[in-house]
Amino acid sequence: METLFNNFSSLIVFLHVLSAVVWVGGMIVIRFAVHYSMQSVEEPQIKLGRTLENLKRFFSMVIPSIIILLLTAIIMIIALKFKGTELYAFVIAKEVVWVVMTIIFTLVYIKRNQAQKAFDKGEFPLAKQKLQPIASFLIPLNIVLGLVAIYLGVTLRGF
Repeated sequence: METLFNNFSSLIVFLHVLSAVVWVGGMIVIRFAVHYSMQSVEEPQIKLGRTLENLKRFFSMVIPSIIILLLTAIIMIIALKFKGTELYAFVIAKEVVWVVMTIIFTLVYIKRNQAQKAFDKGEFPLAKQKLQPIASFLIPLNIVLGLVAIYLGVTLRGF
């Protein structure tokens, strides 16, 4: 891992940061731009359909980002030999935050799929009910956690 990181450190750090930006930035855009613009759509069925489509497209970008984030984190933790140093607590805190975010993302993914199934059956109130926690608290919570993780990452790079 050390040789890999030494030969490709700029690319590995770039991919790590880019993945975090796509995930956290994407959630910010979905919650504070797309969500509010969707409120102007008057037809509930169209609004639900577009919301489901937006989340599906978001997932197609975020899932690879989560995988890249994890892989690059593992490479950096091993290559930079954080274990046993005073910075290891920051590394662990950051990774705990990303794990919690991944669990929340998984819940969002499951809720979206449940909503899609309800939508496809014409059960629009159920679809809306399944989507409601996503915008109300799951995405906002993940945004906050993502910003904390990014701050911890910047702190680690500053040392």
